[in-house]
Amino acid sequence: MTAASPAVVARPVPQARVPGPVTGTGPELLARFPPRSAVASWPATRAARRDVVARLLEPPFALENPAGRQGRRLGLLTVVGWLESQPGGSWQDRWLASGAEARADWRDLIAGWKAGRSGIPPAGKPAPYAGAGLLALIGADVIRPGAGWLLRCPPAPRNLAAEMARTRAGTAFAELTALCQSASVGSYARLMALDRIAVIMAAKGGTPDTITVGDCAELLEIAAAIRTGPDRHAGSPFSCQLPRAWGAFSADAPAAMRVFASQGKPTCEQLIDRYQITCRPVREVLVDYLRERQPAMDFSSLQHLAYLLGKLFWADLEAHHPGIGSLKLPRDIAAAWKQRVMTRVATSGAVTARLDGRSVLTAVRALYLDIAEWADDDPARWGPHAVRCPVSASDASHRKDRSQRKSRMDQRTRERLPVLPALTAWAGAERIAAAGRLQAARAGVPGETFTAGGQTLRRAVMKTETTGRIWADDPGTGKRRDLSFEEHRGFWCWAMIEVLRMTGIRIEELTELSHHSLIQYRLPATGELIPLLQIAPSKTDAERLLVISPELADVLSTIMSRIRRSSQDVPLVVAYDKNERIYNPPMPLLFQWPCRLEDRPVSETSLRGYLDHALEAIGATSPDGRALRYTFHDFRRLFITDAIMHGMPPHIAQLVAGHRDISTTMGYKAVYPEEVINGHRAYIARRRATRPAAEYRVPTDAEWTEFLGHFERRKVALGDCGRSYDTSCIHEHSCLRCPLLRPDPAQRTRLDGIRSNLTARIAEAEANHWLGEAEGLRVSLAGATQKLDQMDQITTRRQVTQLGMPTFPDIAGRAVTAPAAIPP
Repeated sequence: MTAASPAVVARPVPQARVPGPVTGTGPELLARFPPRSAVASWPATRAARRDVVARLLEPPFALENPAGRQGRRLGLLTVVGWLESQPGGSWQDRWLASGAEARADWRDLIAGWKAGRSGIPPAGKPAPYAGAGLLALIGADVIRPGAGWLLRCPPAPRNLAAEMARTRAGTAFAELTALCQSASVGSYARLMALDRIAVIMAAKGGTPDTITVGDCAELLEIAAAIRTGPDRHAGSPFSCQLPRAWGAFSADAPAAMRVFASQGKPTCEQLIDRYQITCRPVREVLVDYLRERQPAMDFSSLQHLAYLLGKLFWADLEAHHPGIGSLKLPRDIAAAWKQRVMTRVATSGAVTARLDGRSVLTAVRALYLDIAEWADDDPARWGPHAVRCPVSASDASHRKDRSQRKSRMDQRTRERLPVLPALTAWAGAERIAAAGRLQAARAGVPGETFTAGGQTLRRAVMKTETTGRIWADDPGTGKRRDLSFEEHRGFWCWAMIEVLRMTGIRIEELTELSHHSLIQYRLPATGELIPLLQIAPSKTDAERLLVISPELADVLSTIMSRIRRSSQDVPLVVAYDKNERIYNPPMPLLFQWPCRLEDRPVSETSLRGYLDHALEAIGATSPDGRALRYTFHDFRRLFITDAIMHGMPPHIAQLVAGHRDISTTMGYKAVYPEEVINGHRAYIARRRATRPAAEYRVPTDAEWTEFLGHFERRKVALGDCGRSYDTSCIHEHSCLRCPLLRPDPAQRTRLDGIRSNLTARIAEAEANHWLGEAEGLRVSLAGATQKLDQMDQITTRRQVTQLGMPTFPDIAGRAVTAPAAIPP
């Protein structure tokens, strides 16, 4: 196709495509997907002046507006005349020889050229209409300026995307615009993305369907190098994700342009050089030591070890003892360092105890002892550095620290476990309320008032095109609220809390849960299907399987229904592993959300913010009056504590939690005072067991009849009473107010009638000013409403959702070995 063609027929967007690999760092990927090289010459730039002018004064390059057409003609003749005065065999050679791209304002060159011809100094605007003439030459592919020059603010040509769409690829730009609108992309981001695509076309030539991954990656690098100001879209990879979603890239292209920003893992030299160690021999020893330890450690542990040895050990010694050059430390210097490392100096100057001070001492002691051991095998390398260790075994002892840490963690668990029911209830209610507000706002029109989720809001009237989000004005606070984000936050906060509290998994394991994690196992004896949750290797590099409870199955099915949307397949997502500093291959992650034209994982940072918002909403405070804060690992401690307290054997809890040592599991389990009391009472009971058996008698018939009658009397009209044996009803048989009533959904009609009767009686009491009667009836009405909600929850949990889980032998046969069925 020639440059004179007014439009091209864009390639159809593929309906289904497996994302390409994402392995390797940014430089490695750039080597695999290089940008198109600049072409020195092409037919349009070698054309004669007469042909160029004649071609650009005809459609599609000529403008329909007479005033604009005249201004473009004047600018075109000016720029062509100026370029003709430059040396070179083509228009591109003349443009490069002019030095225009190196000037702050290239139009000054034209003004100087015109002044030299006429002898009149330039005045006013430099070279009017020159920008319009240059834009016409770029659109016609006569010259190809550099991408960096095109990305800068004016005097580079404006309306470049509109010019390219009008003269080269109208159909393609229309399809790209429609694709952005279908994904609810904001107008600013859409225009910037189209402008970046036009920049690539202007600098490299061709049309949108000829753009390569390397072209986009190169443009991102140039944009990052010249980016100035607070524009948050300047370095956005969306301009490169748009042609990928449109289908311009090859099938082996990476699934996300973010992978080109990956710098990979720093080397051992880079980890140590962060701390600017002056002594080169010690620096080399620390680098070699990290290199020796690297194969047995993950990157996060290696990075932490470099921080302990490089920053807190040797950099601290050089800061307080300049000129030190040997690992053999004098006793006074070693004692002073050990005293410093056990404290932490805040920015305010306050000195506090360092909680992980013993960890620093342990790492330094391991360094000296490892060097001494390795000196036997390689005396030439390690022998000169095998010296007396400045940290003794008693200095590095963690016995007292472990006791103190256990006490702190137990106290932390005892403070947070009572708050968990309120947090769970709020998250569930907020998810439903936020979804209701969003649905009500979406059904209304801008400016209309609506009530949903217990709040009255007004659908916001937006002056400009938004990104597809629904906004509402809150008359109570006068603030504008993003209902789409509130619904997103409410759902994922609920999902995170439910999964963490019912599984006890780590946060990195939560963010790595995928559709492949849902498997099923059939019991050989009964043929019953058991749903299992497969936890991928994380901290301990050992996978494990968890049985999915009915409550957890409800949560997972809700997540699956959300991320599938209208498709039957779970979208593949590229996620960044911050611990290993790599991008993982595309996976059908469960915690994902659609962002413009791609699906992204719900980040750990976002989940942290959602959890903090939930705690702030319920007003949770610690005993000292400060705001209570949860960490993700708190849910793990709460899960293990609750499981063991309710009868799970510790060795089973160890397997569920994925701990290598049962002492670690018991360290997570908090100790409560009542456990000590119950243990002592059990000891007394065992002592009483040694007393004569005659003191224990068989219950009489009357006693046994009374025992069985208790369970018969627990059946009430609305369901079953859950009070314990031999206890009286504390609510005087007012079941609507009793939390121990387990309502039966089959009695919903009866309960609806009771609620209607209560409403009528409240109205009668208020009409007759029986205020005490009305107050008591309102309590009963609230209880009836709560029981109706419980009936709805029971009915919802009884529904069946097909998760599409793969069979156990196909995916996880390696994890569990079941005995083969024995034929009869």
